Amino acid sequence: MSAADGELSQAMTYTHVMDHVAQVFEIVGTAVLVFGFGVGFVHAAVNGLRGRGSGGIYTMLRRYFGRSILLGLEVLVAADLIRTVAVEPTMENVLVLGLIVLIRTFLSFSLEIEIDGVAPWRRWWLERSRSAAGAGKTEPAADAVE
Repeated sequence: MSAADGELSQAMTYTHVMDHVAQVFEIVGTAVLVFGFGVGFVHAAVNGLRGRGSGGIYTMLRRYFGRSILLGLEVLVAADLIRTVAVEPTMENVLVLGLIVLIRTFLSFSLEIEIDGVAPWRRWWLERSRSAAGAGKTEPAADAVE
């Protein structure tokens, strides 16, 4: 066995290992989606049996499933990243990964607005307003320095 054959064997082994790691991430991402829907469905069913209104059940199911979609997408992007960087680092794969990340970012942004009902950059302001109102505090003036 020559040195070139040993290097080729080592490279193939690394590539195969990283491909299997990416496959594990894909399986985990899919499991997160399925498990998240299942947990949401069980919680919604339990609340339905307890007599809560159907609007609350639907909202709960949407919230659980939306969050599991967000987490599942994160894990699936990690799988794509591993595959692109470690397995086949071609320009085409890098461009496809960039497109996937852009689409995932748009989906995450849209899902967060759908789930929370407010844009992410406005959430802190609403939470701050609610906590100040709950404590009986007044909001600081717009020109006040903190």
